[in-house]
Amino acid sequence: MRLGMLTACLPTWPLERVAGWAARAGYECLEVAVWPDTGGRDFEAAHIDVARFDARERERVRRSTEEKGLTISALAYYENNLHPDPARRREIRSHLEHAVDAAQALGVPYVGTFIGRDPARSVPENQREAERVLPGLVEYAGERDVKLIIENCVMEGWHPDGHPGNIAYSPELWEWMFSLGLYLNWDPSHLMWLGIDPLATITPYADRIVHAQAKDIELDPVARNRYGFFGTTAKDGDPWATGWWRYRVPGRGQVDWTRVVDRLYEAGFTGTLSVEHEDPLWGGTPEKVCQGLAIAHHTLRPLVVA
Repeated sequence: MRLGMLTACLPTWPLERVAGWAARAGYECLEVAVWPDTGGRDFEAAHIDVARFDARERERVRRSTEEKGLTISALAYYENNLHPDPARRREIRSHLEHAVDAAQALGVPYVGTFIGRDPARSVPENQREAERVLPGLVEYAGERDVKLIIENCVMEGWHPDGHPGNIAYSPELWEWMFSLGLYLNWDPSHLMWLGIDPLATITPYADRIVHAQAKDIELDPVARNRYGFFGTTAKDGDPWATGWWRYRVPGRGQVDWTRVVDRLYEAGFTGTLSVEHEDPLWGGTPEKVCQGLAIAHHTLRPLVVA
Protein backbone atom coordinates (compact mmCIF):
# COMPACT_ATOMS: atom_id res chain seq x y z
CA MET A 1 0.00 0.00 0.00
CA ARG A 2 1.16 3.52 -0.80
CA LEU A 3 0.05 6.88 0.56
CA GLY A 4 -1.01 9.51 -1.96
CA MET A 5 -3.18 12.59 -2.41
CA LEU A 6 -5.70 13.87 -4.92
CA THR A 7 -4.47 17.12 -6.46
CA ALA A 8 -7.96 18.60 -6.96
CA CYS A 9 -7.80 20.51 -3.66
CA LEU A 10 -5.09 22.81 -5.08
CA PRO A 11 -6.65 23.91 -8.40
CA THR A 12 -4.73 27.20 -8.63
CA TRP A 13 -1.31 25.57 -8.33
CA PRO A 14 0.43 24.04 -11.36
CA LEU A 15 1.31 20.37 -11.17
CA GLU A 16 4.99 21.17 -10.61
CA ARG A 17 4.21 23.08 -7.42
CA VAL A 18 1.71 20.50 -6.13
CA ALA A 19 4.19 17.69 -6.72
CA GLY A 20 7.02 19.57 -5.03
CA TRP A 21 4.93 20.21 -1.94
CA ALA A 22 3.62 16.61 -1.84
CA ALA A 23 7.12 15.15 -2.06
CA ARG A 24 8.40 17.38 0.74
CA ALA A 25 5.39 16.47 2.87
CA GLY A 26 6.13 12.77 2.53
CA TYR A 27 3.47 11.64 0.07
CA GLU A 28 4.43 8.91 -2.40
CA CYS A 29 1.76 9.19 -5.11
CA LEU A 30 -0.49 11.70 -6.81
CA GLU A 31 -4.03 11.09 -8.01
CA VAL A 32 -3.94 13.84 -10.62
CA ALA A 33 -7.03 15.92 -11.43
CA VAL A 34 -7.55 16.34 -15.19
CA TRP A 35 -10.76 18.34 -15.62
CA PRO A 36 -10.82 20.72 -18.59
CA ASP A 37 -9.44 24.14 -17.74
CA THR A 38 -12.75 26.01 -17.77
CA GLY A 39 -12.35 28.13 -14.63
CA GLY A 40 -15.38 26.40 -13.09
CA ARG A 41 -15.94 24.88 -9.66
CA ASP A 42 -13.02 24.78 -7.26
CA PHE A 43 -12.50 21.04 -7.55
CA GLU A 44 -12.30 21.17 -11.36
CA ALA A 45 -8.52 21.27 -11.35
CA ALA A 46 -6.68 20.86 -14.65
CA HIS A 47 -3.23 19.63 -13.65
CA ILE A 48 -2.66 17.76 -16.93
CA ASP A 49 -3.96 18.94 -20.28
CA VAL A 50 -5.27 15.58 -21.48
CA ALA A 51 -7.19 17.09 -24.39
CA ARG A 52 -3.93 18.35 -25.94
CA PHE A 53 -1.60 15.72 -24.58
CA ASP A 54 1.57 15.61 -26.67
CA ALA A 55 5.22 14.74 -26.15
CA ARG A 56 5.93 18.11 -24.55
CA GLU A 57 3.11 17.72 -22.01
CA ARG A 58 4.18 14.16 -21.30
CA GLU A 59 7.72 15.32 -20.52
CA ARG A 60 6.42 18.13 -18.30
CA VAL A 61 4.37 15.65 -16.28
CA ARG A 62 7.29 13.22 -16.06
CA ARG A 63 9.63 15.91 -14.77
CA SER A 64 7.04 17.15 -12.30
CA THR A 65 6.55 13.73 -10.72
CA GLU A 66 9.33 11.21 -11.39
CA GLU A 67 12.15 13.63 -10.65
CA LYS A 68 10.56 14.26 -7.25
CA GLY A 69 10.25 10.54 -6.51
CA LEU A 70 6.48 10.48 -7.02
CA THR A 71 4.32 8.15 -9.08
CA ILE A 72 0.87 8.86 -10.51
CA SER A 73 -1.66 6.42 -9.06
CA ALA A 74 -4.61 7.51 -11.23
CA LEU A 75 -6.00 10.33 -13.33
CA ALA A 76 -9.17 11.89 -11.92
CA TYR A 77 -12.10 13.12 -14.01
CA TYR A 78 -15.24 12.69 -11.93
CA GLU A 79 -18.18 13.70 -14.09
CA ASN A 80 -21.71 12.55 -14.95
CA ASN A 81 -21.46 9.94 -17.70
CA LEU A 82 -25.28 9.71 -17.79
CA HIS A 83 -25.84 13.46 -18.11
CA PRO A 84 -29.37 14.18 -19.41
CA ASP A 85 -28.12 16.75 -21.95
CA PRO A 86 -26.84 14.76 -24.97
CA ALA A 87 -24.37 17.46 -25.98
CA ARG A 88 -22.90 17.68 -22.47
CA ARG A 89 -22.74 13.90 -22.25
CA ARG A 90 -20.73 13.79 -25.50
CA GLU A 91 -18.31 16.39 -24.11
CA ILE A 92 -17.81 14.34 -20.96
CA ARG A 93 -17.25 11.13 -22.89
CA SER A 94 -14.75 12.78 -25.21
CA HIS A 95 -12.76 14.21 -22.30
CA LEU A 96 -12.82 10.88 -20.47
CA GLU A 97 -11.40 9.21 -23.58
CA HIS A 98 -8.65 11.86 -23.66
CA ALA A 99 -7.89 11.04 -20.03
CA VAL A 100 -7.60 7.35 -20.89
CA ASP A 101 -5.25 8.16 -23.78
CA ALA A 102 -3.06 10.26 -21.49
CA ALA A 103 -3.05 7.51 -18.86
CA GLN A 104 -1.86 5.02 -21.46
CA ALA A 105 0.93 7.36 -22.57
CA LEU A 106 2.04 7.91 -18.96
CA GLY A 107 1.75 4.27 -17.91
CA VAL A 108 -0.96 5.13 -15.36
CA PRO A 109 -3.21 2.13 -14.69
CA TYR A 110 -6.45 3.87 -13.64
CA VAL A 111 -8.77 6.70 -14.63
CA GLY A 112 -11.36 7.66 -12.05
CA THR A 113 -14.86 8.86 -12.91
CA PHE A 114 -18.52 8.58 -11.87
CA ILE A 115 -21.35 6.62 -13.39
CA GLY A 116 -23.62 9.58 -12.76
CA ARG A 117 -27.36 9.77 -13.23
CA ASP A 118 -30.19 11.42 -15.12
CA PRO A 119 -32.11 12.86 -12.12
CA ALA A 120 -35.41 12.68 -14.01
CA ARG A 121 -35.14 8.86 -14.23
CA SER A 122 -35.31 6.14 -11.61
CA VAL A 123 -32.23 4.20 -10.55
CA PRO A 124 -33.28 1.09 -12.57
CA GLU A 125 -33.88 3.26 -15.64
CA ASN A 126 -30.42 4.78 -15.22
CA GLN A 127 -28.93 1.30 -14.86
CA ARG A 128 -30.37 0.27 -18.21
CA GLU A 129 -28.96 3.43 -19.81
CA ALA A 130 -25.57 2.80 -18.21
CA GLU A 131 -25.60 -0.73 -19.62
CA ARG A 132 -25.97 0.86 -23.04
CA VAL A 133 -23.38 3.62 -22.55
CA LEU A 134 -20.58 2.33 -20.31
CA PRO A 135 -19.41 -0.95 -21.90
CA GLY A 136 -17.98 1.00 -24.84
CA LEU A 137 -15.97 3.17 -22.47
CA VAL A 138 -14.75 0.12 -20.55
CA GLU A 139 -13.67 -1.45 -23.84
CA TYR A 140 -11.95 1.76 -24.97
CA ALA A 141 -9.97 1.86 -21.72
CA GLY A 142 -9.21 -1.86 -21.75
CA GLU A 143 -7.73 -1.68 -25.23
CA ARG A 144 -5.23 0.79 -23.76
CA ASP A 145 -4.44 -1.26 -20.63
CA VAL A 146 -6.34 1.20 -18.42
CA LYS A 147 -9.10 0.41 -15.92
CA LEU A 148 -11.98 2.77 -15.16
CA ILE A 149 -12.48 3.18 -11.42
CA ILE A 150 -15.73 4.54 -9.97
CA GLU A 151 -15.80 6.43 -6.69
CA ASN A 152 -18.76 5.53 -4.47
CA CYS A 153 -19.58 9.20 -3.91
CA VAL A 154 -23.33 9.85 -3.63
CA MET A 155 -23.15 13.21 -5.47
CA GLU A 156 -26.37 14.30 -3.79
CA GLY A 157 -25.84 17.86 -5.02
CA TRP A 158 -26.56 16.69 -8.56
CA HIS A 159 -30.15 15.86 -7.56
CA PRO A 160 -32.65 18.65 -6.77
CA ASP A 161 -33.80 16.91 -3.57
CA GLY A 162 -30.46 15.60 -2.34
CA HIS A 163 -31.03 12.05 -3.58
CA PRO A 164 -28.13 10.08 -5.08
CA GLY A 165 -26.75 11.66 -8.25
CA ASN A 166 -24.21 8.88 -8.86
CA ILE A 167 -25.63 5.37 -8.88
CA ALA A 168 -22.59 3.72 -7.31
CA TYR A 169 -23.31 4.44 -3.67
CA SER A 170 -24.03 0.96 -2.25
CA PRO A 171 -22.58 -2.55 -2.44
CA GLU A 172 -25.76 -3.67 -4.22
CA LEU A 173 -24.94 -1.24 -7.03
CA TRP A 174 -21.23 -2.06 -6.94
CA GLU A 175 -22.05 -5.66 -7.80
CA TRP A 176 -24.03 -4.44 -10.79
CA MET A 177 -21.32 -2.06 -12.01
CA PHE A 178 -18.62 -4.72 -11.60
CA SER A 179 -20.59 -6.79 -14.11
CA LEU A 180 -19.94 -4.00 -16.63
CA GLY A 181 -16.16 -4.27 -16.15
CA LEU A 182 -15.77 -1.31 -13.80
CA TYR A 183 -13.63 -1.16 -10.66
CA LEU A 184 -14.01 0.70 -7.37
CA ASN A 185 -12.20 3.73 -5.96
CA TRP A 186 -13.37 3.00 -2.42
CA ASP A 187 -14.16 5.92 -0.08
CA PRO A 188 -15.38 5.27 3.49
CA SER A 189 -16.76 8.76 4.15
CA HIS A 190 -19.78 8.37 1.87
CA LEU A 191 -20.60 4.99 3.36
CA MET A 192 -20.59 6.46 6.86
CA TRP A 193 -23.38 8.97 6.30
CA LEU A 194 -25.41 6.39 4.40
CA GLY A 195 -25.34 4.16 7.47
CA ILE A 196 -23.12 1.51 5.83
CA ASP A 197 -20.25 0.11 7.87
CA PRO A 198 -17.12 0.78 5.78
CA LEU A 199 -15.23 -2.14 7.30
CA ALA A 200 -17.94 -4.56 6.18
CA THR A 201 -17.49 -3.53 2.54
CA ILE A 202 -13.76 -4.23 2.17
CA THR A 203 -13.27 -7.99 2.30
CA PRO A 204 -16.25 -9.01 0.09
CA TYR A 205 -15.10 -6.69 -2.72
CA ALA A 206 -11.33 -6.81 -2.26
CA ASP A 207 -10.71 -8.02 -5.81
CA ARG A 208 -12.41 -4.90 -7.21
CA ILE A 209 -11.05 -2.27 -4.79
CA VAL A 210 -7.95 -1.26 -6.74
CA HIS A 211 -7.65 2.30 -5.43
CA ALA A 212 -8.95 3.96 -2.27
CA GLN A 213 -9.59 7.51 -1.14
CA ALA A 214 -8.92 8.71 2.39
CA LYS A 215 -11.60 11.18 3.33
CA ASP A 216 -13.07 11.51 6.81
CA ILE A 217 -16.53 12.65 7.87
CA GLU A 218 -18.11 14.32 10.90
CA LEU A 219 -21.71 13.30 11.65
CA ASP A 220 -24.19 15.25 13.77
CA PRO A 221 -27.07 12.90 14.74
CA VAL A 222 -28.86 15.65 16.68
CA ALA A 223 -29.13 17.75 13.51
CA ARG A 224 -30.20 14.66 11.56
CA ASN A 225 -33.14 14.33 13.96
CA ARG A 226 -34.30 17.72 12.65
CA TYR A 227 -33.48 17.49 8.95
CA GLY A 228 -33.81 13.79 8.23
CA PHE A 229 -31.53 11.56 6.24
CA PHE A 230 -31.54 13.66 3.04
CA GLY A 231 -30.57 16.85 4.86
CA THR A 232 -31.92 20.34 5.10
CA THR A 233 -34.16 21.81 2.41
CA ALA A 234 -32.95 25.34 3.26
CA LYS A 235 -29.76 25.12 1.20
CA ASP A 236 -29.43 28.87 0.51
CA GLY A 237 -28.14 28.26 -3.00
CA ASP A 238 -25.66 25.55 -2.03
CA PRO A 239 -26.86 22.19 -3.40
CA TRP A 240 -24.25 20.38 -1.28
CA ALA A 241 -25.52 21.72 2.06
CA THR A 242 -26.85 18.87 4.21
CA GLY A 243 -27.04 20.34 7.70
CA TRP A 244 -25.98 17.21 9.55
CA TRP A 245 -22.62 16.06 8.21
CA ARG A 246 -19.48 17.48 6.67
CA TYR A 247 -16.29 16.03 5.21
CA ARG A 248 -13.07 16.22 7.23
CA VAL A 249 -9.42 15.38 6.66
CA PRO A 250 -8.36 12.00 8.10
CA GLY A 251 -7.92 12.29 11.84
CA ARG A 252 -10.55 15.00 12.32
CA GLY A 253 -13.69 12.93 11.76
CA GLN A 254 -15.24 9.63 12.82
CA VAL A 255 -13.67 7.11 10.44
CA ASP A 256 -11.55 4.59 12.36
CA TRP A 257 -8.46 4.77 10.17
CA THR A 258 -6.48 2.24 12.18
CA ARG A 259 -9.11 -0.42 11.55
CA VAL A 260 -9.70 0.68 7.94
CA VAL A 261 -6.05 0.46 6.97
CA ASP A 262 -5.64 -2.80 8.87
CA ARG A 263 -8.62 -4.32 7.05
CA LEU A 264 -7.27 -3.16 3.70
CA TYR A 265 -3.98 -4.88 4.49
CA GLU A 266 -5.84 -8.01 5.58
CA ALA A 267 -7.76 -8.02 2.28
CA GLY A 268 -4.50 -7.85 0.32
CA PHE A 269 -4.90 -4.29 -0.92
CA THR A 270 -1.68 -3.15 -2.61
CA GLY A 271 -2.94 0.02 -4.27
CA THR A 272 -2.84 3.68 -3.26
CA LEU A 273 -4.68 5.23 -0.34
CA SER A 274 -5.20 8.74 -1.70
CA VAL A 275 -6.16 11.66 0.55
CA GLU A 276 -9.15 13.56 -0.86
CA HIS A 277 -9.26 16.91 0.92
CA GLU A 278 -12.74 18.48 1.09
CA ASP A 279 -12.58 19.70 4.69
CA PRO A 280 -14.13 23.20 5.03
CA LEU A 281 -12.18 23.90 8.24
CA TRP A 282 -8.89 23.39 6.43
CA GLY A 283 -9.82 25.07 3.18
CA GLY A 284 -10.24 28.49 1.62
CA THR A 285 -6.59 29.16 0.84
CA PRO A 286 -3.78 26.95 -0.50
CA GLU A 287 -1.93 27.44 2.78
CA LYS A 288 -4.81 26.08 4.85
CA VAL A 289 -5.36 23.24 2.38
CA CYS A 290 -1.73 22.25 2.80
CA GLN A 291 -2.14 22.31 6.57
CA GLY A 292 -5.09 19.95 6.16
CA LEU A 293 -3.05 17.66 3.94
CA ALA A 294 -0.29 17.68 6.54
CA ILE A 295 -2.80 16.64 9.22
CA ALA A 296 -3.97 13.80 6.97
CA HIS A 297 -0.39 12.67 6.38
CA HIS A 298 0.35 12.79 10.13
CA THR A 299 -2.71 10.58 10.73
CA LEU A 300 -2.10 8.01 8.02
CA ARG A 301 1.67 7.76 7.69
CA PRO A 302 2.12 5.65 10.85
CA LEU A 303 -0.57 3.24 9.57
CA VAL A 304 0.61 2.82 5.96
CA VAL A 305 3.87 0.88 6.00
CA ALA A 306 6.43 2.86 4.02
